[in-house]
Amino acid sequence: MSGSRRAGEVGLHYLTTSARLRRLVDEHMARSGVSLARTKILQVLAGCGPIKQARLAAELGLAARSTTQAVEAMERDGLVRRELDDTDRRAKVVTLTEAGGRALADGDAAAEAS
Repeated sequence: MSGSRRAGEVGLHYLTTSARLRRLVDEHMARSGVSLARTKILQVLAGCGPIKQARLAAELGLAARSTTQAVEAMERDGLVRRELDDTDRRAKVVTLTEAGGRALADGDAAAEAS
């Protein structure tokens, strides 16, 4: 077997294993009420404090639209709050709520128990 073919097989195995592990962690965390994706958003907000939604997307490495959809759902669930930016009325500032902080703690505990 050639080296490049073997490297390709190892890479594919790594990606498959990584995806399975991520799914298992996400399922475990979702049972505690917060998915892995939501936990990542909450972690950024906890670390950065209130930030513009566009910066949140950049911090997460996500498209702006994907972040908007996630933040809107989290706002409906009371985990975050969005307000117009005082300096740029087109921008939204996202803030972690008290419920979001509790959800983050629960998600972190679930992840550690995995």
